Amino acid sequence: MISTVWNNIKKGELSPVYLLVGEETYFIDETVRRLKEALGPEEDIEISMFDLEEVPVDAVMDEADTIPFFSERKLIVAKNASFLKATEKGKEKIDHDVKRLEAWLANPSDFSVTVFIAPYEKLDERKKVTKMMKEHALFVQAETPKEQDLAVWIKSLVKAEGKTITQEALEQLVTMVGPNMLQLQMEIEKLSLYLGESGEITPVLVEDLVAKTLEQDAFKMLNAYFANDPVSALSIYHDLLRQKQEPIMLVGLLASNVRTMSNVFYLQKKGYHPQQIAKNLKIHPYRVKLMVEQRNRPSEESLLKALYQLAEVDLQLKTAGGNRERYLELFLLKPL
Repeated sequence: MISTVWNNIKKGELSPVYLLVGEETYFIDETVRRLKEALGPEEDIEISMFDLEEVPVDAVMDEADTIPFFSERKLIVAKNASFLKATEKGKEKIDHDVKRLEAWLANPSDFSVTVFIAPYEKLDERKKVTKMMKEHALFVQAETPKEQDLAVWIKSLVKAEGKTITQEALEQLVTMVGPNMLQLQMEIEKLSLYLGESGEITPVLVEDLVAKTLEQDAFKMLNAYFANDPVSALSIYHDLLRQKQEPIMLVGLLASNVRTMSNVFYLQKKGYHPQQIAKNLKIHPYRVKLMVEQRNRPSEESLLKALYQLAEVDLQLKTAGGNRERYLELFLLKPL
């Protein structure tokens, strides 16, 4: 578990090689930050950064094998270790000497801490270099925690800021920001600064202060449309237009949401629970939860009708002239 890795780093028990795999940038950034902290004041340690999409892995090994001048140990961070994932032959941008890396991993330099970052969902387990990396490096999975664990993490972050958060505000925060831990951390810091020395994070505060995403606005606009609330739907649409969002892009986003809803409801009817639905559709469980718990849940017929009408709007935007904003506006005004 990542908490065990962080505790060992705090105690000064550092591994010569780390492999951070996954798309959750918060865990990656936080692990690197903790390693820097464990090695000493930043001005006193040697830190080298490499992008393996720009330089060969040889440069990383050469640096790791060079004795540090000003400190006992140095930190080397090598991001985008693309040679660990599946790639078509001849498509690699850089020619990496993986044979040398395989040999080096068996006996890495003890005066360097080398961190390989593979910000990908999965690695190519068939490759020998992947197996060697997992065998000799300290492996850290950087993935978004499950719904319950994410809530626990948010509460601990809020508590560390000397604040409290209501359950409704917590759910609203995740709904608005999504499962992006780095963004969640930034929003919690902002909310805490606004509250001052003490206080409680409430749904009203989250609604007023947290930055709204385009995905969230599109989802709210669609929900208002299905609830036969054209005033709310148009209000969101006009706000998006003022933000210079293109109608044709918004139509695509709405259609994508309708298709996802349709798939979620179909799988739910087949007896799948939300976690299974999220895994099958490759979307976050919180998004599934929002759709499943909708108050004004649209019927299958309504979803198909909306998708057909959005296809017509898309065609009008691509072929007709005149006031382009008007086509989607008329769609939102027509009740299903």
